[in-house]
Amino acid sequence: MALIHSTALVDPAAELAEDVSVGAYTVIGPEVVVGAGTRIGPHCVIEGRTRIGRDNQIFQFSSLGAAPQDKKYAGEPTELHIGDRNTIREFCTFNRGTAQDAGVTRVGDDNWIMAYVHIAHDVQLGHKTILANNATLAGHVHVGDWVIVGGLTGVHQFVQIGAHAMVGFATALSQDVPPFMMIDGNPAQARGFNVEGLRRRGFSRVRIAQVKQMHKLLYREGLTLENARAQIEALRGGTDADGDADLALMLEFLERAKRGIVR
Repeated sequence: MALIHSTALVDPAAELAEDVSVGAYTVIGPEVVVGAGTRIGPHCVIEGRTRIGRDNQIFQFSSLGAAPQDKKYAGEPTELHIGDRNTIREFCTFNRGTAQDAGVTRVGDDNWIMAYVHIAHDVQLGHKTILANNATLAGHVHVGDWVIVGGLTGVHQFVQIGAHAMVGFATALSQDVPPFMMIDGNPAQARGFNVEGLRRRGFSRVRIAQVKQMHKLLYREGLTLENARAQIEALRGGTDADGDADLALMLEFLERAKRGIVR
């Protein structure tokens, strides 16, 4: 049997693995599914078509799976999917998707999500990210793996943040952030690339040097974005398979960037 506090209200139709724990006064709706090893604190509300994976820790006063804050929403059966091993701290709010997008808000695995974070409808959050206190992701935002978003940062709807990027404290972000880059400010500006983060993730000196070269081409040579992309493309084959994968990550991101990149 799941470990459910006597004051919690868990709908009989909800599907909880046998070892899920649920704290006092938490409310869980009928369409919720929770995987093994997940711990849900007191005073949480989990509703809608919400799927939560294994070994997550959800702290008190979080609201997960509520209807999207979108005036176009008309009660469509949209969803929230949360992966495995995430830490979700106090007062977080994650909304379901909308019919105008994929219909699903997704949170990946191994994310560290601090207090008061808002993840709006249709956000696609990758793996191993850190979202600091009061980070706010508007609708349709996409965040790559290993991204760090500083506290009190607001991310405009439809913005994309590439893998391994870092967005500093209290940034107002309305354009896309290329992979590996460090951005902060209001208006947001590029400050460098995330060299320390790459070192901690085991990037070789050769790979880091190539990321530095991509940063130089995008931000230090006075090139148009089209010319910078061409010169980044010309770097292919200069290192190893991992280095070429980093180039591909950057080029694919720049190809799909629709809002313009922070420069």
